[in-house]
Amino acid sequence: MLAVLASIPSPHSSGITLGPLTIHMYGLMLLAGILACIGLTGLRWTNPSKWSAWYRAHGGDPEPRDWDLIFRIAVWGVAAGIVGARAYHDITSWNEVPDPKWRGIFAVWQGGLGVWGGIALGTLVGAWITRRARHSVREFMDAVAPGILLAQGIGRLGNWWNQELYGKPTNLPWKLEIDINHQAGLDPAYQGASGYHPTFLYELIWDVAIVGVLLVIGRRFRIRPLALFALYVALYCFGRFFEELLRVDPAHHIAGLRLNAWISIICFVASAGFFVWWQFFRRGNDEVHGAAPRKGPAMAIPRGRVRPSR
Repeated sequence: MLAVLASIPSPHSSGITLGPLTIHMYGLMLLAGILACIGLTGLRWTNPSKWSAWYRAHGGDPEPRDWDLIFRIAVWGVAAGIVGARAYHDITSWNEVPDPKWRGIFAVWQGGLGVWGGIALGTLVGAWITRRARHSVREFMDAVAPGILLAQGIGRLGNWWNQELYGKPTNLPWKLEIDINHQAGLDPAYQGASGYHPTFLYELIWDVAIVGVLLVIGRRFRIRPLALFALYVALYCFGRFFEELLRVDPAHHIAGLRLNAWISIICFVASAGFFVWWQFFRRGNDEVHGAAPRKGPAMAIPRGRVRPSR
């Protein structure tokens, strides 16, 4: 009995049917993640001095902010993110696109969203809207970073509902049960196991933990705007690399590593290097609006001259 209970069951269906309506839980998890991102980002953007030591060190909130920009970016940025995520999946995993291909490329409800394409295109569109609204793109990217990561973690629950993207077989107490019909395409050596690594759960825990880390770092230390976003990318990629070592779903391999593992390495090196340079070695004035700076907390970065708004 203990062996039966010491596992994580998978849902028998990926959706809920209400009469003629079918609610796909994958999409519902994405919606939950988006709402969580909007809520956390809105709180950080409208009251930055509460969340950021950099703002407190530079005289508090620069100007009144409302939720209007958040909702505009949510509409356009999320739409662009879904397009980018699906395009990345279709390009890198064309063989997994359901037939007929002309329709399968749009079948988001069947899974298949590449986080790399989603973050890239969503960030570009969000930055464009922020710039058009005459707000600081760097400051907004720092404000949204923890929210994006929270959305990524919640969205991983959709993989549990779809019984996809799980890891290698295991007998750990938290092993994930997978129906035999969801093991198609696996290496025969992995098929028929009693349980698999719940990589969706590993990423969910890692993402939520890093959200907490980013919030604490931003609140206690004077992190130059844009550095927190770079730190988010670096920490996410660090954890994602080890997750890729566990996953057994079909993927392209280069020199023995999965494609997404290589992308994790490249993005980690680039973002970590950028963070160190931007935070500690970059010279020049920070764009500061509002009152004159006050003394910040210990271990703060050196500041350049303050250029008040006119």
